[in-house]
Amino acid sequence: MSNHPMIELRRLHRFFGSTRAVQDISFDVGQGEVFGYIGPNGAGKTTSMRILATLDLPTYGDALVDGFSVVNDPDRVRRRLGFMPDYFGTYANVNCAEYLDFFARSYGLTGRDRHRALRHVMSFTNLDGLAEKPIRGLSKGMKQRLCLGRAMIHDPAVLVLDEPAAGLDPRARIELREMIRELAAGGKTILISSHILTELAEICDRVAIIEQGQLLATGTVEEIERGHQRHSDVKVRVLGGAGSLAEWLSARDDVANISVDGELAFFSHTGDRATEAGLLREMVQADFQVVEFGCKARTLEDVFLRVTEGKVQ
Repeated sequence: MSNHPMIELRRLHRFFGSTRAVQDISFDVGQGEVFGYIGPNGAGKTTSMRILATLDLPTYGDALVDGFSVVNDPDRVRRRLGFMPDYFGTYANVNCAEYLDFFARSYGLTGRDRHRALRHVMSFTNLDGLAEKPIRGLSKGMKQRLCLGRAMIHDPAVLVLDEPAAGLDPRARIELREMIRELAAGGKTILISSHILTELAEICDRVAIIEQGQLLATGTVEEIERGHQRHSDVKVRVLGGAGSLAEWLSARDDVANISVDGELAFFSHTGDRATEAGLLREMVQADFQVVEFGCKARTLEDVFLRVTEGKVQ
């Protein structure tokens, strides 16, 4: 295991004239971690990723990959990083095997190492049977697999994936998600951006939320939720009717917006999971026959909408 973060953004800034595409972004990603990078269009995600991939330079600040600076050591960064852009070009009259072989040679792979890398990537991406197929005849899903193969042909420690699931059908998205999990399980560090937040929530260990070039929050979904959540929505079912429970709840300062529907009571509660557990305990101790108690789970989409304001640059 590395004793330093595999990806570090240190007070990163990138300006284009009067447009501040990235403003003072700092976070790090550890080895084997899948890190989600989310934000609206124009938030600065792709600009940050291009800087990490050494395709652009920061105006101020720095970005490091495996401890090497994109400013001072770009060649070392390129050997350690694979970049999958949101759009990638192909070449006319080139098949899948030739395309991957070209990039393997570009990274300096020769002889057995090159053939071994080609076999591994073709097998991992399930492109073995399409080795001789022209790229122009591939489906969107197969092209995404090919682009992922290109990014990992030199066995980088870090993968940066910009909207890899864009335009894919459900099966292709599921298969891509499984490949990302497998890569992370093998020790790869993965930074991934996507607009499909439900899928990011399933595969990411942590996320960063960016808007107008500024970092709004970073951490696990639960940590960000706790930092920005004002209340939770609670539903309780009480045998015999919830009217008396509503009266009992109305005397509490941490409960609001109470409504009753037969045996069901709905209300908002200020507090964390521990205080919710305490509230349930107090209900039972007050002799209410509680047979159902639940709080609406916050999804990554809920957290994203709460943290961001929908602003664009």
